[in-house]
Amino acid sequence: MPSSPEIARVAAREGVALVPIGATEQHGPHLPVTTDTTIAAAFATAAAARVARDVATWVLPALPFGFSPEHAGRAGTIGLSAQTLLGVADDIGRGVAASGIHRLLFVNGHGGNPELLHVACRQLRENRGFAAFAVHVPGLGLAPELAEGVTTGDLDAHAGHYETSVMLTLDPAAVEIDAARPDGLDAVRAAANGLTRPFGAVSVPWHVDDLSRSGVIGDPTTADAAWGERAFAAQAATLADIVRAVAEHPLPPEWVHSRRRDAE
Repeated sequence: MPSSPEIARVAAREGVALVPIGATEQHGPHLPVTTDTTIAAAFATAAAARVARDVATWVLPALPFGFSPEHAGRAGTIGLSAQTLLGVADDIGRGVAASGIHRLLFVNGHGGNPELLHVACRQLRENRGFAAFAVHVPGLGLAPELAEGVTTGDLDAHAGHYETSVMLTLDPAAVEIDAARPDGLDAVRAAANGLTRPFGAVSVPWHVDDLSRSGVIGDPTTADAAWGERAFAAQAATLADIVRAVAEHPLPPEWVHSRRRDAE
């Protein structure tokens, strides 16, 4: 972790604060409950290293709790309420702004967080007057040859091919691959033609218990460390481009005006 003077230098260079955010929740019998947090932290660190020559960054400690009502009641799941997560995001933003950094990017690894993080970013602009952004890194596009490697396609929702493959790359000792089993696919397919199907265009308050006995939604048995390494590298490169874009994004006019008033 950087020292206070090092963070001040990031501020002096008009750098970007990266806030990894994941979750603590069940990931079936074969992945640790820290999976989403591990993935988010690794992406933030990798992207910061890629942009080090042209963008100053501060990678904050990963936030290990997210909005996880869809996994509530499963052993190992500890989630925050929506109100608490929004409050924590605002508190983090307040501290980042007090450190002199006025561009912030939430690097998210949990599928239950994006909607709330979008709200948090809008509130951070309104309440703190600076530029806040959020990106769900596992959702960044993959080249066709990589996307085709996910045999279950859009049904690869939780603890399946993608997450298991990436964890085999990041922390193979944490993966109990012999315990991996496909699950949830039949239930999701059975609802595929309904207007209120899980993962469709309509927001559906699904719970993992509706779909899966094991907590898995996907097929982790197809996971492959080499695929995970390639997918991680591709998405880390995209994330680095996003960090550069955030660094160049203009600050909100209201913050610029307040800075001018303070200087007068």
